[in-house]
Amino acid sequence: MIKIERIYDYPKGSVGFRILVDRFWPRGLSKDKVKVDLWQKDIAPSNSLRVWFGHDEKKWDGFRHRYFNELDKNTKSVKTIRDKARQGSITLLYGAKEERFNNAVALKEYLEAS
Repeated sequence: MIKIERIYDYPKGSVGFRILVDRFWPRGLSKDKVKVDLWQKDIAPSNSLRVWFGHDEKKWDGFRHRYFNELDKNTKSVKTIRDKARQGSITLLYGAKEERFNNAVALKEYLEAS
């Protein structure tokens, strides 16, 4: 099972293996205070795609298409997350304020579609 959670929120229930999927560490959080089992920054969208998207809902479909193309080429990082998901429940962590249109949501969709 793959869940999504904002890293700033307190973990809910059984959280499983927690993977931060952002390129940058979230502001204001110390690494020793947050439960993160793996920081998979290489799975995050490229800087140019991240900046272009800017969590703009109107660009969501274009973002997903471009991000999926990046993920198709990032087989090592995708395999790491898929392997963890096969072992048990995982939680994809993100730092964005936007809950519906962010890279963790797109990544979950990508992982579940294949």
